[in-house]
Formats: sequence, structure tokens, C-alpha cells
Amino acid sequence: MKKDWHELVSQPKYEMKLEEDVWVPMRDDVRLLVDIYRPDAEGKFPALISYSMYGKDAQKLPTNPKKFEPSDYIRGTGGHEAGMTDYFVPRGYVHIIPDARGMGRSEGDPWIYYERDCYDLVEWAAQQPWCNGNVGMLGMSAFAEVQYAVAAMNPPHLKAIFPFEAETDEYRHEWYQGGILGHHFELHLGKLCPAKVVSKPRSYSEFSPEELREKIKELQSNPDIRGCPYLYIITQVPEKHPSLFDALLHPYDGPFWEGLQYTRVLHKIKCPAYLASRWNGWAIHLAGAFDAYEKITTPKKLLITTTDNFGGFDRPWHEHHDIVLRWYDHWLKGIDTGIMNEPPISIFVQGINQWRYENEWPLARTKWTKFYLREREGLSEIPPGPNERPQKFTNNPWANPTEGFGTADELRKADEIPRVKYATKPLKEDVEVTGPIALYFCASISTNNTNWFIELKDIDADGSERLISMGWLRASRRGLDESKSKPYAPYYPHTKDLPIEPGKIYEYPVDVRMTSNVFRAGHRIQLEIAGQDRVRAIWYHLPNMIETEHIIYNDAQYPSYFLLPIIPK
Repeated sequence: MKKDWHELVSQPKYEMKLEEDVWVPMRDDVRLLVDIYRPDAEGKFPALISYSMYGKDAQKLPTNPKKFEPSDYIRGTGGHEAGMTDYFVPRGYVHIIPDARGMGRSEGDPWIYYERDCYDLVEWAAQQPWCNGNVGMLGMSAFAEVQYAVAAMNPPHLKAIFPFEAETDEYRHEWYQGGILGHHFELHLGKLCPAKVVSKPRSYSEFSPEELREKIKELQSNPDIRGCPYLYIITQVPEKHPSLFDALLHPYDGPFWEGLQYTRVLHKIKCPAYLASRWNGWAIHLAGAFDAYEKITTPKKLLITTTDNFGGFDRPWHEHHDIVLRWYDHWLKGIDTGIMNEPPISIFVQGINQWRYENEWPLARTKWTKFYLREREGLSEIPPGPNERPQKFTNNPWANPTEGFGTADELRKADEIPRVKYATKPLKEDVEVTGPIALYFCASISTNNTNWFIELKDIDADGSERLISMGWLRASRRGLDESKSKPYAPYYPHTKDLPIEPGKIYEYPVDVRMTSNVFRAGHRIQLEIAGQDRVRAIWYHLPNMIETEHIIYNDAQYPSYFLLPIIPK
């Protein structure tokens, strides 16, 4: 009988010992302080390095002892992302967690030689008497993103990586989704970084004092910034949050962001890579997994699952460690776990809650289908007639953005964010939507700019709803890079704002995040368009503080449509 792969992977058989506070020299003699967890036994083992700006000591702080929990944004457990040491070490791996340069008690200035130091740590680990010379990397989010940068430098002993939840373009995936500043996440992120000194904003050395004063004055006169005291205060005291101040001064893609866009170096990676994310990682990680899968040319795998929590996986991160183990057993121990004999893509199909293998992305059997926006809140494969009336809404700059928490009155107010909805009739049979999604809609606004927030929802027969995907677009960023765009994946250069004439109708192409969901018979597919964001876990975008009327057109002259990847039965 063929064995299940869980029987083929390394089993727990070692006790664990900790070598704490070990000094490791870098090539310039600056020393990093590391913790080394290894099997309490003779022999040589592969090493897994968990490297990020969060440092090593946070990984040892206590978490809920009864069960795993989502990240606690009040206590600050979001940085518990290095992976479960007590899972891998008993199975014959050395786990190394450092304080990066200038973080915690490591020497040097923070952020200097960040990826290079990790390269040096990989090569140092490979030469230790307890290592078999094979090194991988472990961790999610911040611990995953650095894996792309280090792997692109190709340290000789880095034999494989497993970036779990990693963006590839900080401008598009973290700071400016659709050209709209997503600042709320960044306000939390800075609190988790144990830098010994506050770094100065990069903008200080980029602009002259006169230029800087003018740019700050411009920010402080922006009504959107004035409506967010957290941001306005940063324009007064930039050292309070240097990276957010820099982002405010660099709203366009360009040279400032190049060093933070791993998509530029993915083609240089030579070691095998296993990429993973979740369908509801819309705001930061999901697009990065697919970007990396497209650009990396070495042996690769892609896994997309989901979570019940918008904030992501539990803290400490522990999910899918068996798959990480299976991957590294193959590449670092030479165990035939069968992982390379399976199709390269594994997706969790929502709605029917089933796992499925695929061979390519988008799926070759996709039937690209236009669902047209229709009057009376309709969504249909039938194109609109010549005289269908548009829908209108006016944003409320002071709408309460909270969702899912607060008093009953606060939750009621959260539903008052103005929006328009378009839904199909109850489906006669199951409809599977799996792949990238694009929305092309025609609209006019009463001012010279606005923000568009797009949501795709699965509406149950009883009216309950489940959020399936999201998209964003700053109206003035509607211009596409045609050389990089596909009909199902609009791509924006984000290098300038296009003028908008109030009252004039423009077509807005929106890149809506990819998904996989079966809308069951009796359910409805619903599209929502709003001008203000809602808080989703710790993600929230800069509001438009100017009251603006939005008119969405849906007639024969201005057909607006959702391009959905329908998978035939």
C-alpha cells in the first residue's frame, strides 16, 4: 500500500537545546546576536533561518497558552511569525533567529546591509559543525519577504525557500493599493520593530531643506491629511514614523520604491521556491504570491488557502508546517516525500471548501465572462439597453469606518458608508469563479478626484454575505501600462495623476484581487462600489475628505462590466 506523505516526512525524535545570545560576525565585522535552537544530539542537520526586523526576543514572548489565536493588535503579537521552533527542531532541523543589524541588541545601524547580513548568516550557518551544509528560510510576512531578496543574491548554501505570505512590491501591495495610501497597517507595524535608534526619513537626504518645507506645507494643506490627525502629526514630527513620512512624500512609483520591489529581482532566484498565501490576503500578500509564481523560473510550488480572520493566520504562526517540512525534507535532507510528483498549484476552493490541484494560472479552461452592471442594482450576462438609468451615491467624509467591533450604534453607523450594489438574480446552478478579476466601469464625479473601493461578495439565500475579493483605485490613477496589462489584470504605472474634469464620464479599469469561490445555487454574485474604505482588521485607506457625487453608468453607450473567470463544470 502506498504510504501517505505524512508518514514519509521527518518524525519528532529529538530533544531541543537553546544556545542563546551567540555573536555572529558579518563581513564588515559588525556582529549580530542570534539564538540557535538545535537538536540535543550528535550529528549534522539542515538549518532554517528566520530573519526579520522584529528580532529574536519577541518570538519567545508568551502567547495564549490554551489555543492559537489571531494576531492581537492591542497587545502586539503580530510579529510572532518566525514559525514554531518546537515543531521543526525535534524533527531534525536547526532553527536560527537573529536580531537584525541595529535591532534589539545587535550591533550597527538599523536597515544597513539588511539582506546582505542575512546572506552572511546563511553562509555562516552552513559552516557550523552542527549543520549539514544545507540552509533554508522559515517564516511568514516580514520573515517571508526577505527570502526573495536573499535568494536573489544566491548564497551558495541556500538550497530552498518557503515564502509564506510575502508581498513582492511594497508600493502596490503594502503602501498604495490602487494608488490610495493604506496607512492604518503601517501605524501598527512600526510598533513591532525593536530598532535601537530612530532612523531619519530617507527624504531628509533626498530633498533640500527648502524643498522639504514646501512638500510638508503641501501635505499639511491636503484635506485628506487634515482629516487624519495621525498622519498630520507625522508631517510635524517626521521622526515619529520615518517610513510613513517618506511614503507621504512619495505617492508615485519611482526610484524611491525600487529597492522595496522584489518583483524586480525574482528572475535572479536560482533555488527552488514554495509560495503560499490566502485568498483573503487582498490588501498585502495575495498578489505577491502570484507575482512570484509567474516570475520565478526555478522548481516552484504555489499554495493558496484561506482564513476565518481578515488579519491572517494565527499568532504564533503554525499553520501548514507539515507542508513546509515536506518541502525542506525534500530539498535539505534528500528525502523523497513525493512533493515534486504532484501538480504545482494547490488551491482551496471556497464555497464548496475543497482542495484541488491545478497546473497553471490562470486556468487554461477559464471562460472569461462579462457580467454587466444593470439598472435596479442588477448584474447580468445580458448587455444593458440604451436608456438604463445610472446609479448615484455621495461619499460621507466622516462615515464611521469601523466594521465588526464597537457598540451596536457604531456598527449601525458603519453600514452607513454610501455605496451602490449590483447583484445577479439567485443562481440556478453552482457557478465557480477562479482566477484574476477585473472591473471596467464608466463613471463621472462632481470633483476632480475620488477613491474607488470595490468588493465582490457571495450573498446566501437568507441574505447573509461573505466577502470574496476586493479592489481599489484612485480615480486619477486610471491610466494603464498597456505593455503590462491583460484584460483580466489591469496594471497601473502610478507615475502621475491624470486630470479629471468634474462631470465628465471616464472608464475606470480596476484590478480586483484573484479568488477561487463556488457561488452555490440560490446564492447571488454581488458587486459593491464605494468611495470610502472600511476597517478590515488593521487595513484602512486614506479617506476622501471632499464630499463628492459619484455616478455609475450602465447603458448601451457606457457599458460597465465585471470580467469574471468562470470555470466550466
